[in-house]
Amino acid sequence: MKVIVIGGGPAGMMSAITSAKEKNEVILLEKMNSCGRKLLITGKGRCNITSSLPMDKFIENIPENGKFLYSAFKNYTNQDIIEMLKENNVEVKEERGNRIFPTSDKSMDVLKAFEKELKKNNVKIYYDAEVKEIICKENKVEGVIYINKNTGKLEKIKADKIIIATGGKSYPNTGSTGDGYIFARKLGHTITKISGSLVPLLSSGNDLKICQDMQGLSLRNIGMNIIDKEKNKKIYEDFGELLFTHFGVSGPTILSSSAHILRYKNAEQLMEEDKIKLQIDLKPALNKEKLNLRVLRDFEKFKNKQIDNALIDLLPKKIIEPVIRKSNIELYKKVNEVTKKERENLIDTIKCFEIIISGFRPIEEAIITRGGINTKEINPKTMESKIIKGLYFAGEIIDVDAYTGGFNLQIAYSTGYTAGLNN
Repeated sequence: MKVIVIGGGPAGMMSAITSAKEKNEVILLEKMNSCGRKLLITGKGRCNITSSLPMDKFIENIPENGKFLYSAFKNYTNQDIIEMLKENNVEVKEERGNRIFPTSDKSMDVLKAFEKELKKNNVKIYYDAEVKEIICKENKVEGVIYINKNTGKLEKIKADKIIIATGGKSYPNTGSTGDGYIFARKLGHTITKISGSLVPLLSSGNDLKICQDMQGLSLRNIGMNIIDKEKNKKIYEDFGELLFTHFGVSGPTILSSSAHILRYKNAEQLMEEDKIKLQIDLKPALNKEKLNLRVLRDFEKFKNKQIDNALIDLLPKKIIEPVIRKSNIELYKKVNEVTKKERENLIDTIKCFEIIISGFRPIEEAIITRGGINTKEINPKTMESKIIKGLYFAGEIIDVDAYTGGFNLQIAYSTGYTAGLNN
């Protein structure tokens, strides 16, 4: 059987490798000049390969159509990808939150393992090959027409099976520009609403200026909550790292929170009304009583200094002034002039530093895409289209997306493997 895989990301590469192992003639068409570009930037260039959680727990971390992946996860597990990497001399390690990374901390090592598998299984790769059309006859695939970017010529390849693994619309400079949605729609498939998920958050007004003043400051080991101020309801809670930027906030905890905010009822309207807030606990290891004792010790140590200088041992320098301002304390006040009420305000602010959340950054900056090919139109056991015979889907193009922690990459491997099987 002749198989064409469109897209050289993790889902596409896995589809091609699996299909080749099934004794098929496989051609992988990649419109960029190399494969795995998005894989290289995952996990800040370290590649969060997968999670160590049991596979049934993966579905709990996939809020959009998680049960659709039951068969795919059964076919190809987190242990399977770890074993494949080990066979190609890539050792792995586990970090906080069940996250699995290469021991080398280099995503390039993961990509090289995939490239070795592609070569070992004789997969032909055409780079700079941008697919323009999928040819079908009587609701069955016949081949593709693509443009060879090096020659500028249109070329045609016949195929018995076509796997679309073109990714979503996030990080378009890696090649994910939504091409697959166009192909699928032309062939009669429904595309659910496309938006970014795992995306940085915007702030506004005075809080935006505060974020801009602290741009580049990364806070580690902080507690954070996303709150619906109207209902005084917690939307999301996390512990970890957060980054202040010129537009608002980013970092692992923020990216994770965005997936929950996206699914919160009337979130966009609430953000427009400044009713969604980020609350940061700058000292989660200390309760208010212990924090008060710590502040008193520092105040005693720096009793003849201004309050901003008295907090230098407690807080990062960039956040001291914003904390003082939010505590309604005069910035240049001497420590020995600070009232008990002002000190209580200071402690409250350190335990609950608030930033208004006013929106999301564009989909182009999202780690993954929410939405895609309607799962009702795909056979979950094979990843084959229920509309066009011989057409299969794998990876981010499908309407499934997960929280952070290696789950989205596992979706790519598992759906890619399933699509590559001879069904």
